[in-house]
Order: sequence, then C-alpha cells, then structure tokens
Amino acid sequence: MYDPKSMKAEEFISHEEILATVRYAEENKHNIPLIDSLLEKARPQKTAEGVTCAGLTYREASVLLACDIPEKIEEMFKLAEEIKQAFYGNRIVMFAPLYLSNYCVNGCVYCPYHLKNKHICRKKLTQEEVKQEVIALQDMGHKRLAIEAGEDPVHNPIEYILECIKTIYSIQHKNGAIRRVNVNIAATTVENYRKLKEAGIGTYILFQETYNKESYLELHPTGPKHDYAYHTEAMDRAMEGGIDDVGLGVLFGLEGYQYEFAGLLMHAEHLEAVHGVGPHTISVPRLKRADDIDPDTFDNGVPDELFEKIIACIRIAVPYTGMIISTRESEAVRGRALQLGISQISGASRTSVGGYTEEERPHDSEQFDVSDQRTLDEVVQWLMKLDHIPSFCTACYREGRTGDRFMALCKSGQILNCCHPNALMTLSEYLVDYASPETREIGFKLIEEELKKIPKEKVRAIAEDNIASIKNSNRRDFRF
Repeated sequence: MYDPKSMKAEEFISHEEILATVRYAEENKHNIPLIDSLLEKARPQKTAEGVTCAGLTYREASVLLACDIPEKIEEMFKLAEEIKQAFYGNRIVMFAPLYLSNYCVNGCVYCPYHLKNKHICRKKLTQEEVKQEVIALQDMGHKRLAIEAGEDPVHNPIEYILECIKTIYSIQHKNGAIRRVNVNIAATTVENYRKLKEAGIGTYILFQETYNKESYLELHPTGPKHDYAYHTEAMDRAMEGGIDDVGLGVLFGLEGYQYEFAGLLMHAEHLEAVHGVGPHTISVPRLKRADDIDPDTFDNGVPDELFEKIIACIRIAVPYTGMIISTRESEAVRGRALQLGISQISGASRTSVGGYTEEERPHDSEQFDVSDQRTLDEVVQWLMKLDHIPSFCTACYREGRTGDRFMALCKSGQILNCCHPNALMTLSEYLVDYASPETREIGFKLIEEELKKIPKEKVRAIAEDNIASIKNSNRRDFRF
C-alpha cells in the first residue's frame, strides 16, 4: 500500500504504485490535452510577492518523461529552462568532492570500492593529508566541498569523519577558507546525524542507487548497505537528527530509468509530506567506467538525449530543488544540462583519495573515470562565456537560511535577492585571488553587466561597494 506519510520504505516507495505509474505514463504518452495541461500547470506564475510554481507529482511528471513527441519534448526543455531561470537565475554553484577513504566493507557490484576488489589501492587520509588536500583545493579557489568515504566501521568510524570536518573548517590558507562541508557517507543512526549537525555540515547527501528493492538487493549482495529499508529511510533519520538539508540521487544505468525517476520523485514527495520540506538537492549521476567495473555489463544505460529529458522533467517536477551534475559527464553534456535545470556543478574534481596533492591525476584509487578534466579556472571561464555566473557563495548556510527557511524564500522567488549579489561578490573574490588574467577580464565585464540587473538600488549599491573593496583587497565578508 502506497502511503507518502509512512515511515516504512516499502510504503512511501511502493513497488506496485511505481509499476502502475509507469503503465499510466506509457498509456498517456501521446495524450496531448493531458500533456498540455501538465505543462501549463508547471509553468511559473507571477504573484505579488514574486514567482511561484506548482511542480508536478511523480505520476504527472512520468507522463512527460514517457512522451516522445518531438515538439512536446522541446516545450519541456524550454519550460525547464524557464523554471530554472525563475528561481535560480543564471547562477551555477561550484563545489568539489574530497575523498577521505576508500576502505569499504560493502559488496556493491557497480563500485570499485567493493570489498572483494583486492587490486585497488586502499587509502585513508591522515589529518595532515586532509590539510594538504584542503590547501590544494583552496589554492584553486574552492569554498564548498562534498566529503566522501566508503563504509567501514573500523577505518572510517563517525569519529574519523567528524575529525576530518573539524580539520577542514580549521584551515585558513592565504585568502582561502572552506565555508561549507557537505557530507556523502553511508546511512547511519539518528545519534550520528546529530553529531554531523553539531559539526556544522551543510547538506547530507546519500544516493539511493536504485529504488527497485529486488535490484537493490542483487546490486548490494553483502555488507550493511544490503539493508534496503535502513538505507532508504536514512533521510528521515537525518532530519530527525536535526539536519535541515538533504540531497537525493539515483545512479542512472542500474535499473530502468522510468522506475528510478518515479521512485526519486516519490521520495521527494515523502520528505515534503513528513518533514514539510523536500530535498535540498537532487543529483543525476550516470554509471561510468572504473577499476574493476565495466558499465557495459549493465543493460540499463541512459543515452545523452534521454538523460537530458530526465533532467528537464526533474526540474519541472521539483522546481525549487537544487540539481547537481558532476564531472562524470563531459563538457558537452554538462553544457546542455545547464540549460535544462542544473544549478550546481563540480570543477577540477579528482575521485581518488589524496588526488589533489598529486601533480598527475592518480588512477589507482579512483571511484570512477572523470570525463570533464578541465581546471577550475577553465570551467569558470567556460561558464561565464555561456552567460552563467559561477557562484562560490555559502551565505544561506552561514546565515541560517536552510531547510524550510530556504524553501520559503525560494518558493516565493525572493531568494534571488540574496543569491544574485552574493554570487557576484564571491565570484569577485575568486577573480582577484585565483583567476588567470583572461578569466579575470571576462569575469569583471560579466559582473559589471550583472550588477545592472539587481532591481533594488540599495542592494545594488552595497554589492558594488563590496566588489570595489574586494578588487582593492579590502575584504569585508559582507553577505545578504
């Protein structure tokens, strides 16, 4: 029985309801009056306060995903871009993953960290090595990290993760400082989530991998991750532990994409129904080649055109949620995805333990192949040439605009009043401290034009004043 308010995984992620949804979508994929009504329902509406958006249910969005009428797909893409612009503007938040340890006791068949892989180089960073990795990331210009670690209660206990977070936040190097640490570690207890909250983390991220329980159990044959319910219910425990912002995601390519899409949106609706706020972010990784892993052995691969439609339909369904795409994807795929709803991307990522302090990209401990291997400066310049604003802002986290407080501002369209000027100020910091001369020149021309778009004169004047101070190396760390 499907019940979005249930705390049992198999009730808020109902196998029977997902199958019924996929059938309904297939039956209605050419139902033009229905499709048009859904597109109209999802369209942003101007209000006295700003802009609002209705979004779509998992069943409604599944109809759009199933639709294969070229003209309607193009309408979906245009709508996804319109929604993204309405709530996130042309800002793209920048981050980098930091791999702490690849020791893992699980048997996940799609991940090279699985326990039976005896030829991958196992590594765990010491606190001094964490410091050196963070300094290397700060020297690039990063302000926001997502820490990653395999599940191993001996090598990677919660105490180790907490110590690493403390180390990361403690490092002040030149003008560098990590202002937000997001955490992507295995499902854990309410008590441990409270400890992560007390440590000052940003978003807690956990990918479901697949929502199909039968497939899930086959893909996770051994280890604590084998427990489908414990893993799927982790976000509820995290929120019970006081973590405001959680990030969902599936690994596209493991199971049929229609099933995963419906399950992902079902999970988002469950969080909204129970906790009053949906996911802060949704990630869209695709299965990639890695040590001991050949993606061709899985028969659910998602081609680029379909991947783009999935991204657009997620953006239409959950208009207020941040969407993340990583360096798993190529420059071309990422460029297209930015137009369809992506609001966060990683830059200059290394998916190996200790990879940032190595001059050459190490492959002996990578979790997956990195497709986009450009430097952060190259990615920043590329974004600006596409008229996006690379943002290094973490003000919402530091000002307490998280969870339902962030969503309330976002749903009214008011968050842009904070995010736009903050993005420009943090981009200015990056340009002064880290950018190449060409990137700096392009950046300040972009900022000059973007400042004119700030509607409130007082806000614009403050932003202009602070950007001038940054250019003169007189830092104020002002934030809206």
